[in-house]
Amino acid sequence: MAQRARTGPRAGRALVIGGSLGGLFVANLLIARGWDVQVHERATGDLATRGAGIGTHQELFAVMRELGIDIDETIGVSVSRRMCFALDGSVIYELRVPQIMSAWARIYRPLKAMLPERCYRAGNSLTGFTEHPDRVVAEFSDGTREEADLLIGADGIRSTVRTLWSPDALPRYAGYIAWRGVLEEGAMPAALHAQLIPNYAFGLPEGEMILAYPVPGRGDDVRPGHRGYNFVWYRPTDEATTLADLCTDASGTCHGQSIAPPLIRPELVRAIKATAHDVLAPQIASVIELTTQPFFQAIYDLESPRVAGGRVALLGDAAFVARPHIGAGVSKAALDALDLVDRHVTVCRRALVDPIAAADGDVPVALASYDVRRRAFGTRVVERSRWVGGYIEWHGKPAHLRPASMMPPGPENVLREIGAPLAQIAELRA
Repeated sequence: MAQRARTGPRAGRALVIGGSLGGLFVANLLIARGWDVQVHERATGDLATRGAGIGTHQELFAVMRELGIDIDETIGVSVSRRMCFALDGSVIYELRVPQIMSAWARIYRPLKAMLPERCYRAGNSLTGFTEHPDRVVAEFSDGTREEADLLIGADGIRSTVRTLWSPDALPRYAGYIAWRGVLEEGAMPAALHAQLIPNYAFGLPEGEMILAYPVPGRGDDVRPGHRGYNFVWYRPTDEATTLADLCTDASGTCHGQSIAPPLIRPELVRAIKATAHDVLAPQIASVIELTTQPFFQAIYDLESPRVAGGRVALLGDAAFVARPHIGAGVSKAALDALDLVDRHVTVCRRALVDPIAAADGDVPVALASYDVRRRAFGTRVVERSRWVGGYIEWHGKPAHLRPASMMPPGPENVLREIGAPLAQIAELRA
């Protein structure tokens, strides 16, 4: 039977679909405001085992502090020097950019720990929902129905909420993939360690881009000797043939446009390691060679024509997906969540006045305001990431298919723009 509960005159009940970072941010922020929240996550098991290294931004830390999460030296690994390596291993450009590199799990764990256990249901998928003037009714794979004041889709790039609500809003393949992996610091030979730790390394073979940086190791350990070294290697890849082959396991089963790392065929791993020695600096190639299980992800763009309306809202990758080059995916999810909840904070030197409080509890009016702001911000983030990603697309496509604009070539631009502080990107402050 559907149930509703209210915890105060201005509080309400929210159903959050998706228990990853965006869902945990918004759930915890709503609970802090007195809302009754239920998170439904379709996956089972510990999500902390997923994800890899991430860049961070001060805006992300601001939202975590808003929740009372301590930000100390254990949050990540500090890097200050970026170095671009030529094929012969020489350094062709250096730039000083202070940044904290972290891991997806390091952000996930404190968010999950603070969410009351009763508010989280794993292994339960949304199958449909119906909006009414005063409520939304959601149906789930276990046969249950729940009513709430607000339904939030925080269920990622393949969002069920978005598919049901805006079926024409589909991810668009960018034309390249990212090979990824993390090498344990303790497995690095001394000479390699001396050249790379604790620096942020880049390589720029024509039409490709690789970056590698230190991240927390097993158990979020940031002690020297216990960290990891994460790499992300962008390579143009034809969707219809090459990507399909990469996503086909040893039994001949194609898993669509992604595949679980253990199912990647061993010969593909051997091939990418051999290619690394052909086109990358020996230092970076060695990182890939020594990594036990490289994996890959296809890179997409996604822009939703609406991210809120009535009693439904999207946030994070369910709403907009930007290519990873500006390193803002997690930060954007956190900012979306904060903008959906009624707080007054200053981020990027501008005030974000959260709409639910401003609308005095009128959810549809509040979400209309949220929709305008987050669509504008999401569009700018996607455009910015395409501009940076154009550096890769330019070489891999015929002239008539090349992007109209791209980041100017040259290591000085790549090292400056990748993961740049959000406060320094003028169009994201507009």
